[in-house]
Amino acid sequence: MISPRWRRILAPIFLSLLLLVSACAPEAPSRYDQVQQETSRRGAEPAVAKDATQGSEFNKFFPKSAPGYQIVPAQEKKGFAEHKVNKGGKNVAVLSISDTSSVPSAAAKYQNSTKKISGYPAVEQGSQTTGILVNDRYQVKVSSRDPSFTPQDRVAWIAKFNLNGLERLN
Repeated sequence: MISPRWRRILAPIFLSLLLLVSACAPEAPSRYDQVQQETSRRGAEPAVAKDATQGSEFNKFFPKSAPGYQIVPAQEKKGFAEHKVNKGGKNVAVLSISDTSSVPSAAAKYQNSTKKISGYPAVEQGSQTTGILVNDRYQVKVSSRDPSFTPQDRVAWIAKFNLNGLERLN
């Protein structure tokens, strides 16, 4: 039988060995590791184009608050800015400007458009969103968040953007 004195000596040694062995064991790969590797390898496409316009540059082109409506900046990042339209404390629509240089397919949908708003090609994106393409690069969209905000309201709010200023942005 092992004496109590040896147990006091062997127990810390065994615990140390156990910790050493378990700490050095290879970690099982995460299910996100492959995606991380694919998106961060050399030559991978960046999520946002290097020459994309900063979102803060878009803020000056958004409509200002109007009687009964409050415009509230909501999100801003490279290549994109979004403002909310509130009426009576309720969000009724979302306004956005995005630089399609990062996602060229976003601009492609306007090529065959026969509809125009303020002289720019326009498309309906589902039943809740109306968009136009300015200067073959900047997508301006208005999305309804409440049934009271109609397609006619979306067209009217697109016309409230400073589209001439946005067209000169480069």
